[in-house]
Amino acid sequence: MNTRPFRLRIVAFLAGVAILAFSGWAVADPPSRVARLAYTTGAVSLSPAGDNDWVQATVNRPLTTGDRLWVDDGARAELQTGGALVRMDAGTSVSVLNLDDRITQLQLTQGTLNVRVRRLAPNEVFEVDTPNLAFTLRKPGAYRIEVNPDDDATTIFVRRGQGEVYGEDAAYVIDSRQPYRFTGTDLREYEYVDAPRPDDFDRWSSSRDRRYDDSRSVRYVSEDVVGYQELDEYGDWRDDATYGSVWYPTRVSTGWAPYREGHWVWIDPWGWTWVDDAPWGFAVSHYGRWAYVGGTWGWVPGPVRSRAYYAPALVVFVGGGNFQLTISSGLVGGVAWFPLAPREVYRPVYQVSRSYFENINRSNTVINTTVINNYYNNTNVTNVVYANRTVEGAVVAVPTTAFVQSQPVSRSAVRVSREAVGSAPVVLVAPVAPTEKSVRGAASQGEKPPPRAFERGVVARTAPPPAPVGFAAQQQQLTARPGTPLDEAERKELKRAVTAPAPAVKVVAPKQEAPPTVQPPPAASGARAGDARGRSEQRGRGEERGQPVAPRQESPQPAVTPPQATPAAPAVQSREPRGRAEQRGDDEQRGRSEQRGNDEQRGQTSAPRPASPQRPAEPELAPPRATPASPATPATPATRTTPAEPAVPATPAEPAAQVPEPRRKSEQREEREQRRERPQREQALTPSPAPDARQGEPRPAATPRQAPPPPQPASAAEPRGQEPRPAPGRGRDKNTDSDEQKQEEERREEQRRRDERRN
Repeated sequence: MNTRPFRLRIVAFLAGVAILAFSGWAVADPPSRVARLAYTTGAVSLSPAGDNDWVQATVNRPLTTGDRLWVDDGARAELQTGGALVRMDAGTSVSVLNLDDRITQLQLTQGTLNVRVRRLAPNEVFEVDTPNLAFTLRKPGAYRIEVNPDDDATTIFVRRGQGEVYGEDAAYVIDSRQPYRFTGTDLREYEYVDAPRPDDFDRWSSSRDRRYDDSRSVRYVSEDVVGYQELDEYGDWRDDATYGSVWYPTRVSTGWAPYREGHWVWIDPWGWTWVDDAPWGFAVSHYGRWAYVGGTWGWVPGPVRSRAYYAPALVVFVGGGNFQLTISSGLVGGVAWFPLAPREVYRPVYQVSRSYFENINRSNTVINTTVINNYYNNTNVTNVVYANRTVEGAVVAVPTTAFVQSQPVSRSAVRVSREAVGSAPVVLVAPVAPTEKSVRGAASQGEKPPPRAFERGVVARTAPPPAPVGFAAQQQQLTARPGTPLDEAERKELKRAVTAPAPAVKVVAPKQEAPPTVQPPPAASGARAGDARGRSEQRGRGEERGQPVAPRQESPQPAVTPPQATPAAPAVQSREPRGRAEQRGDDEQRGRSEQRGNDEQRGQTSAPRPASPQRPAEPELAPPRATPASPATPATPATRTTPAEPAVPATPAEPAAQVPEPRRKSEQREEREQRRERPQREQALTPSPAPDARQGEPRPAATPRQAPPPPQPASAAEPRGQEPRPAPGRGRDKNTDSDEQKQEEERREEQRRRDERRN
């Protein structure tokens, strides 16, 4: 018996089952969260994704990837998204570069943001991209970000929390210890700034924070429900034996019903979306269910411990394409809807996977798996019994023109008899094709931002998705199937064919995925706010571009105690070396002099700064660094260290062991006699010997010093309150050698004149 055909049929059958079972994996689900425009005052304008026109922004409008906001002079606005609150001051331009289940990515081209991050889920990213850096908020806290509209300068104040700044050449960790102003895109130049005193914008932001911090409603809803804080002021929570905790609005008009006071707009990728007029209307319109309890409407939230999934409107539509309403002018086409009740299934009209279908229902109501399965596999909902369909006044109807033009529903609503509602079919989607008015809303034209506000490019760490396709490119296909948005595959095809306006974003691709761990170099002792920092001498040291910068490590040197080291003479010094030290004007001595007289920290050492592209532009403000002195001339056999006195590396500038005064004076007399006998040319080329050099004897090696201390988290590298002096016999820098040669030549000339007078 030939079993090959049978086996082929079995394989084909299993493959078909697998395709059906896992087809949902290939579906690109829409984001489960959006941003809410929670507050506006003054002229705040909105430009929907893919559009170039500006209209007045409307409170409670959901915002998603591609939307842009402009806050004009004298205005303010607030965005809520997940666990973050974003406040915008006057003259601020913000674009939503990316907003999905994992990341909130905003573009700030000018203006001021106060960001309050209340919580961050594991692997969640909150990123603000500016013209010269990308700032990733690492921890919950309070942040203020300012972008100068005239130049590429970003100032970051971390009041609480911690963040990371990314540029083209470096990445740093920023915390509350020091605010910074960065210029350029490579993070090489920056300034220390003082933490500003709270201004009106800060005080307003703090007052908004207090309302959310003290919210009672967080005990009854998931923290992912956007806008739940508004429920405290406009309603009461009560326990119900059937539904549990129920919120009842207390400031509604007589005959009010859910989804009655507001308007409809078209927002990709969800399609028809409800925008409620009430300040508290966002949470109750996009999450949970509505129940009619004892003659009063009450809102029943989903499970408290469940992650909430955003829905454009939790309603069921009535009537279909042939539904008509009777108005004063006669019969017109109409659209009607009513709210879903607890335990009723919401079926999205946009394409979703099986997992998304389950999550959006489980997170918004208590429902069992069997009901979800029956609804997912059944596209015919005409035989479903809905609890709110028969409630008096629950069904809201408007003419089609009012619906599609985003007109206020309460002004256009038409009363529908119970018989008309009962005889009309129930449908999943409002069978109405959107227009440009549907996308922008019925608001009037808004204030346009300055042309440069959104033309400036920004630096980003995370690559944003392609720019959304505007409505004009989709209109033909949306008209062909009224009410149904395009799926992801169709949008991708349009993106290839249509060039949508896209922000100029330069993505910084770090070579290391690990986050940075190094802060910008801290301010030196005496540094002032506004001092320019960061013009580094490290530019040519070959650090890898784009990688986190590691702390600079001094060369490890053993701490060696020299044999028979003589104690330093604290008060007796040779006049000649001391006079030269007082005349030094080089940057190293000036930097050290900044730290003299600090009795509290005398004798303490600090670690060198991290090796970063930044270096103070003013050397006198730089933290002192211990630098071993380099000899002026190569060592000769006469000056090499003998085995009895081995050479030991130099330490950070510490007073070296000194020779008693009588011995030094005698050696100086011998030295002068020896130099008078040398040729003039040899005297000019040979550096001055140390005061303890003996005539006819090889000069001893430099007095050994202790090894430098291990790196410490500070900015100095030598004891404070002590003036560093070179060790005897050790060469100095070029400026010192030049001064010594001039003084030596003057002494020789004076001695020659004396000899001539004697003769």
